[in-house]
Amino acid sequence: MSNLTLFDAYLRNWNAEPDGEPFATHSGHLLPVRLDGHPNGRPAMIKIARHVDERIGSQVMRWWDGDGAAHVYAYDEDDGVLLMERATGSAHLLNMALQGEDDAATRIVCRVISRLHAKRPSLPPGELLPLTRFFESLAPMARREGGLMAECSVVADELLGSQRERVVLHGDAHHSNILDFGERGWLAIDPKRVTGERYYDYVGVLCNPDLKTCIDPIRFAKQVDIVVDAARLERRRLLRWVMAHAALSAAWFLEDGERNEADNELAVARLARQALERAG
Repeated sequence: MSNLTLFDAYLRNWNAEPDGEPFATHSGHLLPVRLDGHPNGRPAMIKIARHVDERIGSQVMRWWDGDGAAHVYAYDEDDGVLLMERATGSAHLLNMALQGEDDAATRIVCRVISRLHAKRPSLPPGELLPLTRFFESLAPMARREGGLMAECSVVADELLGSQRERVVLHGDAHHSNILDFGERGWLAIDPKRVTGERYYDYVGVLCNPDLKTCIDPIRFAKQVDIVVDAARLERRRLLRWVMAHAALSAAWFLEDGERNEADNELAVARLARQALERAG
């Protein structure tokens, strides 16, 4: 569990007041705060990164400079601690997707990703990793599992070896990493430290394991149509990236011993393969 004492130095340095309980996620320790030294100050969030990948992700947040992502108000480079804008809107994309607004949620994700991929006036942070490093878990798991996962691994190798339209990727652009910031609209948080073909960022809206309707073939077909149109992607290449990513996600789940979750991700890969077969 996170402890408030972890944040004491940053509360003092940034003239911030706690505005809730500290909590922990897979990416770090977080504390909602108010700025300007009083309880009615601007809402913000302090994030203490757990490991170097998250620290580099915080540098990506700074580089985006509030365009498509939360503003970074301050950053402690030595400790990898971020003070950033906090989402205060009441809407949530995952709820929208489950409550009859799936199409709208997908379009929002696509719009935010497009903003993140836009050209910037400065060079991106150093120490970003190529997308090939992101996929390191897939090949050994595919050799063990065989079948569809092995087929997807071949597809992934082909895509990774022929990348185009390379950008700084978010790397994890699913429904829960794009939040409602009220008047500022929908903005991204929690990027990874990865660069590669822009298609990759669009697979999260189709493969999100937290969205159980992802394995619904009707839902899948409709959202593919929306992503292709909104992001101006080639359908076949997008479907191949879905196969690659869904298998990678399954490999990660298998590494954690979560077979049911892995099978759900492979079900999405199967939907993508079937769509490719129908397309001829």
